[in-house]
Amino acid sequence: MKCLRTCGNLWKAAAVTAAAAAISGVMAVSALAAGGLDLSTRYTGISAKPGDTLSFELNFENTTGSGLNTALTASGLPDGWSGYFEGSGKTVSSVYVRPTSSVQGADPNSGLVSYNVTIPDEAKKGDYDITLKAAAGAAQDAGDAGPESVLSVKVSVTDEAAGNNVLETTYPEQQGAGGQSFTFNSTIRNNSSGEQTYSLAAEAPAGWKVAFKPSGQSMEVSSIGVSGHGTQGMTITVTPPEAVEAGTYVIPVTAVSSAQDLASELKVTITGTYDLDVLTADGRLSFDASVGKTQAVTLNVVNKGNIDLNGVNLTSQAPGGWTVDFSESSIDVLPAGQTKEITMNVTPGKDAMSGDYAMTLKAQNADTSVSQSFRVTVRTSTRWGVIGVCLIGLMLLGLSEVFRRFGRH
Repeated sequence: MKCLRTCGNLWKAAAVTAAAAAISGVMAVSALAAGGLDLSTRYTGISAKPGDTLSFELNFENTTGSGLNTALTASGLPDGWSGYFEGSGKTVSSVYVRPTSSVQGADPNSGLVSYNVTIPDEAKKGDYDITLKAAAGAAQDAGDAGPESVLSVKVSVTDEAAGNNVLETTYPEQQGAGGQSFTFNSTIRNNSSGEQTYSLAAEAPAGWKVAFKPSGQSMEVSSIGVSGHGTQGMTITVTPPEAVEAGTYVIPVTAVSSAQDLASELKVTITGTYDLDVLTADGRLSFDASVGKTQAVTLNVVNKGNIDLNGVNLTSQAPGGWTVDFSESSIDVLPAGQTKEITMNVTPGKDAMSGDYAMTLKAQNADTSVSQSFRVTVRTSTRWGVIGVCLIGLMLLGLSEVFRRFGRH
């Protein structure tokens, strides 16, 4: 009887031990299953601006020892945002994840799918968290849920995403007088990983010219290439028409690639057009003068621009020994479109010979200047020629008288 009780107790103990071992095995399998799936991505936080579409490439690791049919879900997507899982160019809701232990060579679970999210144009600045979940189905012979993994990603919405391409100009606003060109130094920054080719264009007012040149080059271009994560400088030359009116002009500039449209604005302020001219009253650039005599020449100093000229000075360059002076060598104010009449007095040098001479007249102020060349024809006095002819005539008369009186001897 005692033996039977002892055997019974041993049997119960063995049964309890076996049950405990079975429970322990089940718990071990469940623990393995619960921790056997891992969902990850390389970049868990990305900055973007309203209107952008982002893509999170998803990687899977399966350490359960068997393949898993895994459902994909996303939560926490803000109102107005849209997102979906993509695989092989199609929208997907679940994937088959192979066991990592069976993978040889390239891992098929790396970048298996991606999660794409589009930010609406009206999105406000801030940080937004989105939760991605991968959950495997339960095994056929077990009622417990399969392994799962949760991944949190963050989207930071800013006015201008750090990774966006930009078109920037060092000094986008310039001013000056009409009749001159304005040069802007601009840079295209390509923050994407691939090379981009940008088509260049400008919307300038009628009569204006805009030219694009790569930095350090003289050839005009209509497009320009920028390497991935690189920059390319260029000069933009803006030339207004000659008769441009004073005012401020805005010139939109664009650089368009297959991935993005870049835009910038250049501003040119025309303060006025400076244009000065000097000519004789009859329009000729030549006159006659005599040695030892002063020749008065009437000049017209003309302000052909659209802004008043202050402090216009007149100077000349003439042959050595000549004297040149003006009735007014300085004009305090010459209004736009007005003409000032000046008398220039020219006296050739005493040693000047007959012939043509060149002299230069210059009118200038702090804003503009003009040089005008004149041809001066010098004529010497005929008095000594007449005297010479008379002397020769007297000598001939004297000789004829001598021959008449003494010719027979």
